[in-house]
Amino acid sequence: MAIQEKLSLMIPGPTPVPEKVLQALGKHPIGHRSKDFQDLVKITTENLKWLHQTKNDVLTITGSGTAAMEAGIINTLSKGDKVICGENGKFGQRWVKVAKEFGLEVIKIDAEWGKPLNPEDFKKILEEDKQKEIKAVILTHSETSTGVINDLQMISTHIRNHKKALSIIDCVTSIGACSVPVDEWELDIVASGSQKGYMIPPGLSFISMSEKAWQASEDSNLPKFYLNLKSYRKSLLSNSNPYTPAVNLVFALDESLKMMREEGLENIFARHNRHKLAVSNAAKTLNLNLFADEEHLSPAVTAIATDDIDAEDFRKKIKNKFDILLAGGQDHLKGEIFRVGHLGYVNDRDIISVISAISNTLLDQNKITVQQAGEALVVASKHLK
Repeated sequence: MAIQEKLSLMIPGPTPVPEKVLQALGKHPIGHRSKDFQDLVKITTENLKWLHQTKNDVLTITGSGTAAMEAGIINTLSKGDKVICGENGKFGQRWVKVAKEFGLEVIKIDAEWGKPLNPEDFKKILEEDKQKEIKAVILTHSETSTGVINDLQMISTHIRNHKKALSIIDCVTSIGACSVPVDEWELDIVASGSQKGYMIPPGLSFISMSEKAWQASEDSNLPKFYLNLKSYRKSLLSNSNPYTPAVNLVFALDESLKMMREEGLENIFARHNRHKLAVSNAAKTLNLNLFADEEHLSPAVTAIATDDIDAEDFRKKIKNKFDILLAGGQDHLKGEIFRVGHLGYVNDRDIISVISAISNTLLDQNKITVQQAGEALVVASKHLK
């Protein structure tokens, strides 16, 4: 009898789910208006604030990270408002599309895919806005499509200095992977999704809102109903939800946040950094080129350029032989890169396994020597515990 397939997710989302969390998902649902569920909402909200390093409201929405980002935009802006959008990958591109869809006037700051956004570009445009017409700056912190992390700390400094503009930040693959100190950096709106660093299946998204963001919401005239955040804030006062939430995903969220608190923020961030260094340095040892700027590698995902190898065929070989799923390139990068996720519930063994699988596949194609394969594991191990 054949061994049942055991697929290992080494992609930047959905990420692996811990056994404890899977067990929590399997519980029988409870009433979402019951005291038991209200108690659960209270605990998870407190832990979400801990993860975001904030005293601001952190709201939970049944929907993807895109729902949270759209909510941040439509609850604080009005048709015709002028906004800056940073675009250096697929998700920055998405926020440009969303902003335009809602009739916002977009000033686009872009960078080549694989390169970080330049904070000086934001500084220049914001400083030139003497009339304070720019209402918000929208960008992605960790650009999942390219493996680049943007310098949010510096960009947020320039936004704060403007005084008027809100920061609306996609932190979908940075929350839970690296420090995003919402209060320290005075970030107004931060969106994230459950299937990433939270270590639970897709279906929930989270959005932190500063007092400045809530004040802006009083003047917003964009249409909203399900994503009207005032409804969520009002319900949260009684530890409730305005609409039926994904009850079992909240069970899972409670369990995953407990695990994260037990590990501790600094340990979580250090683990992700170790895995980033292990994968990126092993890739270089295997004569593979990093797609992202090496000074701005995301702690969540490493993008690798394959040059004369078809990346889609390479991914297929690894999945078929080793039951390890890697992510591919998006849009014009399809077939040009593959991406190794090291986000959420990933340990050192997973990192060694994926590097071994990549090495073995390169050996099969006569792209490296046995010595290089061994050296890659040695290099990776230096960054692991």
